[in-house]
Amino acid sequence: MNALSSAKVVPIDETPAFPRAPRTLEETGLPLLFLVELATKLLFVRGQMRLTEISQRLHLPATVLESLLAFMRAERICEVMRRGETDGDVLYELTDAGRARAGEYLARCKYAGAAPVSLAAYVAQIERQSVTKMQVTREGVDEAFRGLIIRPELRDQLGAAMSSGRALFLYGPAGAGKTYLAERLSLLLDGDVAVPHAIVVDGEIIQVFDPLIHEPVEDDHRPAGLDNLARPDQRWVRCRRPVAITGGELTLRMLDLDYDASTGFYQAPPHVKANNGLFVVDDLGRQLIKPEQLMNRWIVPMDRHHDYLALHSGTKFTLPFDVVLVFSTNLMPSEVADPAFLRRLGYKIHIGPMNEDEYRNIFTAVCEDRGVPFDQVAFTTLVEEYHKVHRQPLLACYPRDIVNQIADLARYRGEPARLTPDALHWAWHNYFASR
Repeated sequence: MNALSSAKVVPIDETPAFPRAPRTLEETGLPLLFLVELATKLLFVRGQMRLTEISQRLHLPATVLESLLAFMRAERICEVMRRGETDGDVLYELTDAGRARAGEYLARCKYAGAAPVSLAAYVAQIERQSVTKMQVTREGVDEAFRGLIIRPELRDQLGAAMSSGRALFLYGPAGAGKTYLAERLSLLLDGDVAVPHAIVVDGEIIQVFDPLIHEPVEDDHRPAGLDNLARPDQRWVRCRRPVAITGGELTLRMLDLDYDASTGFYQAPPHVKANNGLFVVDDLGRQLIKPEQLMNRWIVPMDRHHDYLALHSGTKFTLPFDVVLVFSTNLMPSEVADPAFLRRLGYKIHIGPMNEDEYRNIFTAVCEDRGVPFDQVAFTTLVEEYHKVHRQPLLACYPRDIVNQIADLARYRGEPARLTPDALHWAWHNYFASR
């Protein structure tokens, strides 16, 4: 997933513009008193701070903060402790009244980081950089799957599915490569997107940026300064299109806002963090909840391209649901969802066993990777006397696992790894726990 830039995708529209830095308090889209509260908490937590330091912490231009701090000084919330050679060196500190206010603010919400963006700004930006505005081409798919042994018809199915932007349902036996293929689809999500540190809804802060999901890219931003109003809005992080993968741990509760009562703010659910990217629900059917319950949770978002969320106060609002949604399961489609839901799935793609030629190609590649000489006679023995006799399908995961067993034994014995009959027998019966 670190090679997103390798795939070629043809944008239908021009690359979406990155949000520009606000020039005034009004252009932040945030209420004045909300910004006062945020700056007051920051000064309480950090102590004395220069204007440039406040700018870097709140991710707002210093020229905008000058107006905010002037208001706070007039309200006797903060004061200037020392002036420097430049306006950026002015040192600010809370007054006693400001510290008292900060205590009240922090009791309600301890967030004192980057200023959030408004809900309206977030919705507009998600729409500008939507996954539906990108056209996946055959050339891009060929490049993304280069070096991967995959049937042409399966490659075309995956490419067309990604081009449609509709949900994918990958099903087939365990070990067929469904998870690997789902992750490989991320190579088709080319381009950068803007991800906010946080958004604010009805005065409540929801953190969106997650370093475990969002991969920042190098940018030519100049350092925060007093006259640098042409630079991008630092409240947004330029990232590669996100990829979020969940598995058996997924619950319905995880798809709602996660409120932390000890801090007083929220974490966005994984499908929101994946907006403008790929969201994979792996191992569908292994969750603690029934598959149909989980699938029913997605009906409205898939139909209307937005999701309904609620704050702990009861306030409900909608957020864009702009992801390529991929389900991966060992179960048949009819076992996890009813016909009404299955109709909403754009593509139901079976990932099954390989033919002997494909299996040989994978086995050869694995042997080369592990430094084990490939032997056609040994491979034929593996297929004819083990796979066919024991009725084990030729699944994509087996070559690496079997060759790894052989390499482990050779390393233990201190001898070169080879595909001998004894080594194959040992690896097979270890791996499949045969008696």
